[in-house]
Amino acid sequence: MIKQNQKILLLVILLSFSAQAKEYFVTNSAELSAAISLSKPGDMIILKNGTWSNITINFQNNGIAGFPITLKAETAGQVTISGKSNLRIGGNYLVVDGLVFKNGYSSSGTAVIEFKSSSGVESNYSRLTNTSIVDYNPTDTKTDYKWISLYGTHNRVDHCYLKGKTHIGTTLVVWLASKPNYHLIDSNYFAYRPIFPENGAETIRVGTSDWSMYDSFTTVEYNYFEECNGETEIISSKSCGNIYRYNTFKNCEGTLTLRHGNRCTVEGNFFFCGKKTNTGGIRIIGEDHKVVNNYIEDSYGTSYKSGITLMNGVPNSPLNRYFQVKRAVVANNTIVNAKMSLNIGAGKDSELSLPPIDCIIANNIFYATASPLVTFADTPINLTWSGNVFNGASIGMALPADNYNFNPQLVKGSDNIYRLQMGSLAIDKANAGYNYVVKDFDGQTRIINDIGADEFSNEPIVIKPVTSKEVGPEYLRTTSINNKDENIPALFSLSQNYPNPFNPKTVISYQLSAICKVRLKVYDSLGNEIATLVDEIKPAGKYSSTFSTLGSTLVSGVYFYSLTAGNYTETKKMVLLK
Repeated sequence: MIKQNQKILLLVILLSFSAQAKEYFVTNSAELSAAISLSKPGDMIILKNGTWSNITINFQNNGIAGFPITLKAETAGQVTISGKSNLRIGGNYLVVDGLVFKNGYSSSGTAVIEFKSSSGVESNYSRLTNTSIVDYNPTDTKTDYKWISLYGTHNRVDHCYLKGKTHIGTTLVVWLASKPNYHLIDSNYFAYRPIFPENGAETIRVGTSDWSMYDSFTTVEYNYFEECNGETEIISSKSCGNIYRYNTFKNCEGTLTLRHGNRCTVEGNFFFCGKKTNTGGIRIIGEDHKVVNNYIEDSYGTSYKSGITLMNGVPNSPLNRYFQVKRAVVANNTIVNAKMSLNIGAGKDSELSLPPIDCIIANNIFYATASPLVTFADTPINLTWSGNVFNGASIGMALPADNYNFNPQLVKGSDNIYRLQMGSLAIDKANAGYNYVVKDFDGQTRIINDIGADEFSNEPIVIKPVTSKEVGPEYLRTTSINNKDENIPALFSLSQNYPNPFNPKTVISYQLSAICKVRLKVYDSLGNEIATLVDEIKPAGKYSSTFSTLGSTLVSGVYFYSLTAGNYTETKKMVLLK
């Protein structure tokens, strides 16, 4: 009876919140601050469409389960946060929805969006959704700040578009504490991060080396990564117990890296590498990881950027170095047409002297014409080879017992994925003992268990590679989000030149959402025109031009470049440093 009365009381309270929920329509920062202060669980704060410049939004309050406090755009995608602006989310059950950050940079040198208030209150059970951060870069590419910093627990970042980060610092980072995070990062579009010449330019990092032995239990799933080339580690896992599944990587020069920490699962991810130099798959460091049902095609990286890499470790490794790979299970993956399919003991030198130990390589397909299929940088200890198919090139070792060298008869379907065809000798051939691999990469039930990521089946396909049309904010998906498949960007934009400062050359990139007359010009600090890089009609798409000072008499200093495309005009500055 007491529990029943408690349920009735809770229902009455929730109905009361629902009946009393208010909407605050705000038009300036003072009204916004007042609305945040006054809002109660279930309330909604609506930002007027337009540009909000040079503003720090400190969204600190508390909703309750089922009745969050929501801060949203009047029309999703039509509230632009620009200039020196930041967003801070602090408290419980808060939602931010529909904002666009562009034409500016972080004013504080910390994250553009941080799940922690200005006074240090962390967020729990809060959400950032349907939001974009586009080319939100400082002038100096060595200015280190993150675009999204996750603190607290049980927060979610979903359906966001994060494009064009050119300065150092992780795009999205999870910060650890003594208790697990349980964050969810899903259905986001991470796009076009150029190569940065130094370490520290990951797209996602979960944890830090000093907290890497703590559990995070963060899940990263159903995200789309396109040309995320910042550094070797596209995703850098630096904590324990995380799950990375069902993500799609397209033409990314790097790997999903289990860098620090133990007991992570990497499952059902798709790597479409496009034969791009330095593209890779999965790199393993640490203990008790499971890497299953992943599909890696046309990986053209080597060494640390191989299809699958098991690193060597450092004896008595400090937290920031390399722990020995122990008891890793690499099972039911398909690696097709890789330049270096499987690399064991990568990084071996006088410091990294501990080879992988007690690992299992089982039921995988390694098919390529590049030799060898298995590269031994060091000799593993007690490695189990079980039920793998090696074909297309020399293996690099004598074929172990209970493994196979036959054509797996992979055929590319209408979705451009290699699967087993009827009659393949890989069907029903996988070795038992890996009962946690109960589905294949299509989400189909494994009955007797076939070799590779694909189970030959007539069941419907329930898991597919993520595409750019299925992730990111709804307002961009309905207006053709910026993607190279259709080459129709959603917005006009001018990116910061790279590198900056430069000498003697720099690249200026821009995008057009419609056919128009385009002029791209360079000026000195007095406004004198120095060069015309573009002066022509161009169709919608993404473009870049190189500005060179070779043979010129230009001196060190600040210069400006300006793009005029139809009715769109934008100017940025760059620094020549001789």
